[in-house]
Amino acid sequence: MNIQWYPGHMHKASKEIKEALPDIDLLIEILDARIPYSSQNPMLARLRDDKPTIRILNKTDLADPEVTKLWQDYLEREQGVKTLALTSQQTDKVRQIVDLCHKMLADKLAAGKVLRTMIMGIPNVGKSTIINILAGRVIAKTGNEPAVTKRQQRINLSNNLVLSDTPGVLWPNVENRHGGYRLAVTGAIKDTAFQHDDIALYALEYLTQAYPEQLKTRYRLEPLPGEALAVLQAIGAKRGCLRSGGVVELDKAAKLLLTELRAGTLGRISLETPDMIERELLDVAALREEKAAKQTAKRRGNRPQ
Repeated sequence: MNIQWYPGHMHKASKEIKEALPDIDLLIEILDARIPYSSQNPMLARLRDDKPTIRILNKTDLADPEVTKLWQDYLEREQGVKTLALTSQQTDKVRQIVDLCHKMLADKLAAGKVLRTMIMGIPNVGKSTIINILAGRVIAKTGNEPAVTKRQQRINLSNNLVLSDTPGVLWPNVENRHGGYRLAVTGAIKDTAFQHDDIALYALEYLTQAYPEQLKTRYRLEPLPGEALAVLQAIGAKRGCLRSGGVVELDKAAKLLLTELRAGTLGRISLETPDMIERELLDVAALREEKAAKQTAKRRGNRPQ
């Protein structure tokens, strides 16, 4: 399945972000700590140049702490990038974002200039909650579903710091199919855009290899079936997701698994590592080259003889 979800307001927001970026001093990108790479907006990577950037790994209470540390080390290899790993419940740590902005823009601050920052993040990553903590009041609408914020706003924070909020933006073409699936698994894409059993099976293919003990413990599966479909059927049977005749209702079992995975009921789980992403990027590059070669061959074939 090729997962895409790109409502009209996201296209409008992307254009506005591009127009505003030249006037921004520092970028703050909120990432999902379970999928730090898949939750990055590739548009920002192309346009930010060497602009100072803070990448916030949010929802660390749901992610594997050892993998989160690997991601911080990996992301900070990039010039001008700093990271903070936190949860929106850690209000004191969230407020450190302001201190880090001041530190990274110390020259401008010393010169008495207004520090212009922009905060970005994919849908359902917790951006609005973080903004409300930084502002000290409720000014951004929050909700446990994608695409709550739909317009930009400017917020004056302390010490000459102005924060531009942006809607949660995905992108029209998710090149890495794994990234699309992970966005769906974590709830960044509305459930109406995919089939639940397809997403659950993708998640289980990974979980049976990376976190088998969590599956065994949560669903009392001993031994753990080897195939993802067999695991989903076993979960459905254990939890009573059955139709008449005792047949497992896969969609119901899939919804149950995804709900518990998103809530952290299975434990602290990361869905990607830096090494995984490096391998996947090689595959994406190869597919891109193959596509370009086909397009070139097609153009040559259409030329008049």
